[in-house]
Amino acid sequence: MRTFHLNPAGRPFAAPQPERLEDAEDGLRLRFGGHDGTHHRHGFSRAGRPPPRESSVRMTMAEIRPREVRVGASGMSGLLRVPTSARGLVAFAHGSGSSRFSRRNNFVAAALGRVRLATLLFDLLSDAEADDRRNVFDIALLGSRMVEAIDWAATEPSVAALPIGLFGASTGAAAALVAAVERPAPVFAVVSRGGRPDLAAECLPRVHAPTLLIVGGADYGVIELNRDAAALLRCEHSVAIVPGATHLFEEHGALEEVVDRAARWFLDHLPADPGPRPPRS
Repeated sequence: MRTFHLNPAGRPFAAPQPERLEDAEDGLRLRFGGHDGTHHRHGFSRAGRPPPRESSVRMTMAEIRPREVRVGASGMSGLLRVPTSARGLVAFAHGSGSSRFSRRNNFVAAALGRVRLATLLFDLLSDAEADDRRNVFDIALLGSRMVEAIDWAATEPSVAALPIGLFGASTGAAAALVAAVERPAPVFAVVSRGGRPDLAAECLPRVHAPTLLIVGGADYGVIELNRDAAALLRCEHSVAIVPGATHLFEEHGALEEVVDRAARWFLDHLPADPGPRPPRS
């Protein structure tokens, strides 16, 4: 198994809203040390100071510092990271009232950048829309925003030529699968982290992109929902269980395993030369 040595160095994001499940720990940070590249988990800290000996990591991260963008016809705020010689673009669909500042998704995005995958994290809902909790479970709306992001990527010069993968968490997994059905040509792979693909049940038999469903081994109930959803898929697919992990993959090494599995899935399925995209009518 390929191992990625990670260090989520950087400034903590804005404080979360209490009801935002996915962002419940924004402002907290995993602290890693070790100048030799190995990682050691010291736990969470609200302190603003990063551990010492991170300068080499910061220099690496400078190559993929996120750029603020406006995505799609809705003009949703986003963060675009494009590493040198990118070989694909992974668009993130967050879930459960989260945002482009999701700590976990940014952790995953930074790691994917190290294997030359560009990443796009963006808000699927406006502030006004997010105030209505019903929109968090409006899969048609969330899926349409993912479609907007895919179409926007075709017009963004820095990523227009790249094959696309989709990474969805929680309800965002359903949105990603809906978008994969609506835009099958540019989407070559889908990964779900602790997702609810069952919320896109009607679309699942029509998904063509190879799909990986990652679930925590202690995420009881969600495991069964993912297995039921997998039974509806007709494309290449796999259900990956991370032993001992709960829904948010907070356990030691759990999120790193998500990164490892997701990176390998994208690298295995995003083509080196996807060819020209067909025009949109």
